[in-house]
Amino acid sequence: MKIDIEQIKKLREETKASIADCRKALEEANGDYEKAIELLKKKGIERAEKKADRETAQGLIEAYIHQNGKVGVLLEILCETDFVARTEDFKNLAHEVAMQIAAMEPKNVEALLKQEYIRDGSLTIEDLVKQTIGKLGENIVIKQFSRFEI
Repeated sequence: MKIDIEQIKKLREETKASIADCRKALEEANGDYEKAIELLKKKGIERAEKKADRETAQGLIEAYIHQNGKVGVLLEILCETDFVARTEDFKNLAHEVAMQIAAMEPKNVEALLKQEYIRDGSLTIEDLVKQTIGKLGENIVIKQFSRFEI
């Protein structure tokens, strides 16, 4: 089956997966766009599981203050290299996780990882982290956080 280049571009834009991975997913899905998205998610999670034992010594401290000024979060999120820590995907993940903490008040990192993601109920925070691991190719760990509320 011939895969349309526009479909590949659209899939890449939506998933941030490589062009080769997008083409392969569309071929495996026989051109079914939704099935290709699921295949890419599954592949990202598999990649994440393979990287789980890698050391994470770099990362960011993300600070988030909710718009009302009464809730704040400090989050330590780690990855393998400083290069990845500076990427927009990693920074976006840190911001999304900090917002999740502000909104949902998890008690600890384990509880946070099991929570339903506030922007997409089909994902948990653990799934969101694994998707980012699949995109960036490095292990990512949410080390710790503190949530403050007045």
